[in-house]
Amino acid sequence: MKIIIAIVIFSVIILFHELGHFLLAKANGIKVNEFCLGMGPTLFGITRGDTKYSLKLFPIGGACMMEGEDEESTSDRAFGKKSVWARLSVVVAGPLFNFLMAFLFALVLIFNVGYDLPVLSGVQEGMPAEAAGMREGDVIVRMNRSRIHFFREIRAYTQFHPGEAVELIYERDGERHTTMITPAYDEESGAYLYGFLGSVQKTRGNIFQIIRYSAYEVKYWISLTLNSLKSLVTGRVSVNELSGPVGIVDMIGEGYERSIVEGWFSAFLQMLYMSVFLSANLGVMNLLPLPALDGGRILFMLVEVVRGRRVNPEKEGMVHFVGIMLLFALMIFVMFNDVRKLLL
Repeated sequence: MKIIIAIVIFSVIILFHELGHFLLAKANGIKVNEFCLGMGPTLFGITRGDTKYSLKLFPIGGACMMEGEDEESTSDRAFGKKSVWARLSVVVAGPLFNFLMAFLFALVLIFNVGYDLPVLSGVQEGMPAEAAGMREGDVIVRMNRSRIHFFREIRAYTQFHPGEAVELIYERDGERHTTMITPAYDEESGAYLYGFLGSVQKTRGNIFQIIRYSAYEVKYWISLTLNSLKSLVTGRVSVNELSGPVGIVDMIGEGYERSIVEGWFSAFLQMLYMSVFLSANLGVMNLLPLPALDGGRILFMLVEVVRGRRVNPEKEGMVHFVGIMLLFALMIFVMFNDVRKLLL
């Protein structure tokens, strides 16, 4: 069951990503040869106008295949014949649609379950928060340069800045206060802690607050993804801790099994939560300036804007081909690592 759910979630996220490319391609007069869900041989296809819409055998991934995207074409409606700004809008649309999808799903999620405000329900005895004079009802506003909207952002900040002193701004009875606080290492949990306690109860807001906190939800996942990548690059997180499709399927399965005991609607909301995270994550990853990704294509177009002429398509294509091979190698490594962790 968890594999089916994972396939549905992946398919919806990727389809929405490709829909962004598709709509902007059509808007810019670019011919779309095929818009498909899945990979491999075609199971079903129908042609409308000059575009074939199809369903492939393997329900993983999808594509928006544009005329002249990766090959030479003499058509005036070819991707390569359009202005750099038209092409740029088409490429950027994919990741932006992932952020839009994450926002729409977050709207449904927060409308039903609310959001966790950074309000303290208390402080742990003998911990830095108590020593700093903080108490129940204090609202965390900012930690150094990071604005705090959810209580879980406090835990995330601690995770990515272990042991670091922080200038903390909080509100008490409508007034703002500033204090310096350094987390203490907790032997039992093996982590640095401030000693903040948060309420498990969610806040339900009006429609405007729901919209605002849905945007904050997407911002939270984007920030978490960027900080995780930074930790990976700096060596704070090992490559062995990366998770790929196998690990994500397992994570989705665990979430489903925990939530389904409370009913199908609870499981549905849990899957929405997973989808918000995965869609925002895919948006960020696709914007990385790496060959074969949307971000790599964007980088070549920005170079074109600066130079005033396009990079040789053959050379660009070779760079993207090498990038695809490297990504496949990384995917195989991550998949092997996921399987190894599951078997341990």
